[in-house]
Amino acid sequence: MGLQFSVLASGSTGNAIFVETENQSFLVDAGLSGKQMQQLFEQIGKDISKLSGILVTHEHSDHIKGLGVLARKYKLPIYANEKTWNAMDGLIGKIETEQKFIFQTGSVKTFGSLDIESFGVSHDAAEPMFFVFHHQGKKLALITDTGYVSDRMKGTIHNADAFVFESNHDVSMLQMGHYPWSIKRRILSDVGHVSNEDAAIAMSDCIGEATKRIYLAHLSKDNNMKDLARMSVQQTLASKGFITGEQFELYDTDPTTPTPLVAI
Repeated sequence: MGLQFSVLASGSTGNAIFVETENQSFLVDAGLSGKQMQQLFEQIGKDISKLSGILVTHEHSDHIKGLGVLARKYKLPIYANEKTWNAMDGLIGKIETEQKFIFQTGSVKTFGSLDIESFGVSHDAAEPMFFVFHHQGKKLALITDTGYVSDRMKGTIHNADAFVFESNHDVSMLQMGHYPWSIKRRILSDVGHVSNEDAAIAMSDCIGEATKRIYLAHLSKDNNMKDLARMSVQQTLASKGFITGEQFELYDTDPTTPTPLVAI
């Protein structure tokens, strides 16, 4: 089996990613209702009750909407840093003490042959973090919900076999769109979201010889389109000397339809 994953849902309406090895399986965020999460798992032929745990990136509702329901129904362990646990208090309902685990930002937790590395990102949450999965020499890097990608972040995720990388908005669409200026300013800020072009510029510093798959994630439903994101990222990467389709492939993600379960 190796290291397998599926982006179950990605976007402003809800986010969830499934990752598994031969002996472990994790859900990263549960940003849709319990019923929707159940349907997504059914679509990829997996059983929520068999999960080793749920990893939480931050407390925004599009990442924790179904968290409490799933944890209580299936008695699942939840892993989050201390500030995120405090911020989630009152948002996810009662969680039994034996299901609550601290996963410090910048640390590594080992589950059998799977190492999960956490790293901080820049977003307007208590202490947002994302994850890199290491298994048998393979590396899966997840990074969304960040206003920019620092050199530290790039160093952590560099040369992953597969990336799930934020490509949130087209700057022109956002600027001309109907959002209030306060929200536009938040999205464009260092604690907001990465644009298509900025995502590609960051990717150009992270792609390595091992990289074969890049999934464009957390697209805004109002300020982006799949074709536009793919074209913008592809063109910017080409200007940096990267040839999509030869060195690696770009893949879409969707708010309601999981990506096929693939091994890297």
